[in-house]
Amino acid sequence: MYRGFKQECPTGVITEDTFKEIYGKFFPLGQQPEDGTNRNSAMYAHYVFGTMDQDGSGTITFGDFIMGLSVLLKGTLQERINWIFNLYDINNDGYITKEELVDIVTSIYDLMGEQTNPAIDDGAPVDHVERIFEKLDLNKDGVVTMDEFMEYCSKVRMAA
Repeated sequence: MYRGFKQECPTGVITEDTFKEIYGKFFPLGQQPEDGTNRNSAMYAHYVFGTMDQDGSGTITFGDFIMGLSVLLKGTLQERINWIFNLYDINNDGYITKEELVDIVTSIYDLMGEQTNPAIDDGAPVDHVERIFEKLDLNKDGVVTMDEFMEYCSKVRMAA
């Protein structure tokens, strides 16, 4: 993995633009379409990059990259849920708002590209978020805390 990392990033760090380029190769359906719409993988890559760039330096080191992968692949349930919460909490204020969740869900839909069947309309992310938020916002205060997120995700895991 390190050799591949160094091959793509000889300086030893990945900038956000480079990360987006690499990420786009893994999601070719999410490449910028010719019709000029903004459906592509770049926005989701931006959010993932922000979660991996723990120190806010604007770069990801090999260590940052491995730590992120390690949590996602081998972390405890709590570590993985925490990582995902941090991905969704775009402004890092400790809460997930509907607006943040709409941004993330929209970026996931964009990642899938225009080849989805049936086609995804522009209102789908908002509708999806409304249904999700109804389940996540346990005390109905308009935001989802880490505790609410953890409780919901733990319940879903137990039911599966």
